[in-house]
Amino acid sequence: MTAASGDPGPSPCPDLAGQTVVVIGASAGIGLETARQVRAGGGRLVLVGRNPERLQEAAHELQPLSTAAFDANDTDRLQQFFQELPGPVDHVMVTAGSPSYRPLSDLDLDAARREFAQRLTVTLGVALDCRDKVRPGGTLLFMSGTGGRRPGVGMVIVSALTAALSALTANLALELAPIRVNLIAAGFVDTPLSASLLGDQLEARREELRATLPIRRVVGPSDVAALAVHLMCNDALTGATYDIDGGQQLLPH
Repeated sequence: MTAASGDPGPSPCPDLAGQTVVVIGASAGIGLETARQVRAGGGRLVLVGRNPERLQEAAHELQPLSTAAFDANDTDRLQQFFQELPGPVDHVMVTAGSPSYRPLSDLDLDAARREFAQRLTVTLGVALDCRDKVRPGGTLLFMSGTGGRRPGVGMVIVSALTAALSALTANLALELAPIRVNLIAAGFVDTPLSASLLGDQLEARREELRATLPIRRVVGPSDVAALAVHLMCNDALTGATYDIDGGQQLLPH
């Protein structure tokens, strides 16, 4: 179920009224839905996305303070963005990036090195570059997954990154305190990215999840966005990984 299919999503958090939230990866999926819920809660937005056209569409809908179109893997541009960002801001959320599933027999070592470097470098880059922009008690919020906790064919890269991002989040929470740092670990989420990865197998996957998940429905972007907004609002939460997968990791292989 997604916002596009008529799901109104959870009620917005009133504590975001007047706060400024930077969403990196804001032009589609979880990032866009989080931006919508922030806006509905009275928050102000700075939207970052790689695709200028989709970013412009999001901006037309949400009327942000500003937008910036660039690839978050460009570390120089990421640093420049935060240097030029008027501060302070209250929260920064990063949804950019996608999981990599590839069996060892198909693995290219140089490509794997780039994938590790990009994912971890973006996380560290945001942490380094926004230290002087996020107010004390504000939030850095990153994305990971629950599927990578199980070993399996094709899981070499994603499982290593899953473990690394949780450890990195906990350490950053100590290093950046009193700024808070948290990680959302999602299972399958019904987003345009999922559709592009699954192609004509998408509806079969949805039906499988509706039949097997303990919640008996598919997790949508509005569900993850509601968790993101809660982590922004609840200032007792830092240094942890928060699962949202409808019970997917409880199922047998």
